[in-house]
Amino acid sequence: MNLNDITQQFIRENLNADVPTLALKKAPVGTDVSLALRQIAARQLLQKKVPQWAENEDLLFPVHLSIEQCSSEAAAQYKAGLLDGQTFADLTGGLGIDTFYISQHFQQTDYVEMQTELCDLARHNFAILKADVKVLNETAEDYLKRCEPKDCIFIDPARRDEHGRKTVSICDCTPDVASLQDLLRQKANRVLIKLSPMLDISKALEELCHVKEVHVVAVANECKELDFIMERDYQGEVHFVCVNLMTNQQELCFTMAEERSSTTRLAEGVMKYLYEPNPALMKAGCFKLLTACFDVYKLHRNSNLYTSDRLILDFPGRVFEVQDWAPYNKKVKSTLLADVKKASVAVRNFPLSVAELRKNLKIADGDENYVFATTLKGEEKIIILTKKAASDEAAH
Repeated sequence: MNLNDITQQFIRENLNADVPTLALKKAPVGTDVSLALRQIAARQLLQKKVPQWAENEDLLFPVHLSIEQCSSEAAAQYKAGLLDGQTFADLTGGLGIDTFYISQHFQQTDYVEMQTELCDLARHNFAILKADVKVLNETAEDYLKRCEPKDCIFIDPARRDEHGRKTVSICDCTPDVASLQDLLRQKANRVLIKLSPMLDISKALEELCHVKEVHVVAVANECKELDFIMERDYQGEVHFVCVNLMTNQQELCFTMAEERSSTTRLAEGVMKYLYEPNPALMKAGCFKLLTACFDVYKLHRNSNLYTSDRLILDFPGRVFEVQDWAPYNKKVKSTLLADVKKASVAVRNFPLSVAELRKNLKIADGDENYVFATTLKGEEKIIILTKKAASDEAAH
């Protein structure tokens, strides 16, 4: 698969075009239209996800699904910082984003992929990128049976079944890392397993042995992946690391024993500032610890919203300045929300959905005001009117 000069020029001139509309137009003679449309669509998807690759005109990209499932540049670089040594193997190479960034920490890297087309593209792209990576067209299982031991192994099982539906259980992914884990640990002292953010972390820890760390990775306030690190002989407690990449928020590290033993500080009411933990912390279940690590109080044991009278600049999440708050009743629209026509609405530990609440309050979608519906520790249902705190705007 090669881009001739005419096709490459067509791609260059139409990088921001609407692909379905472009498909209906006549292209210059000599243009490989099918290839060009696929490359334009791929580059549009990758512009924010992997800008370094999207900007390289000589790289070639596969079908939409591989683009959708690949790591972002930020997440791949983060994983690269978790592994080091001399020899490394990526058992589920795919588009090769993770392979490329992690390989920069190793002397020898194997890219393993069962799909021939992806292997052909990987050989082309790694050559363009001057990455010293050996491409092997075989299954992860076959490779593991014959390969020499490695310092580190990475595996990102496919999260769709044969009908294209997303899966959230380890045993439903391909390959099934739970059944391969003994062999994985035989072949490498350190194994990094990338799993879906939809996965139940507790259930995964029941299925996987010798897990030392779970990295819950959010990118720009969206939880993107769970990275489980297994070490061959590790027997201790699992350490959780929550990060929110592409923000100024600090990472938070803890164990479940620390979370369980923490005492939740509950607020008597809503104070001057309101805090919402970032998605990585929410996914990891780090709730009680936040009142121990930061000078904040929880509104209710199950609300997962926090408050304080003093602005906590380094809180790992969104920070809002409270305008006012009131009990949720029939009068709240004509009093607290009388001048609010548009707002971003969120519900936390509240009996109504966002859609139901919008309908009741007659509030359209908007982002100037932020309305939270939640419950206080005395079980009182309330509405909180807020706006983004100045420090939060600057951080994001």
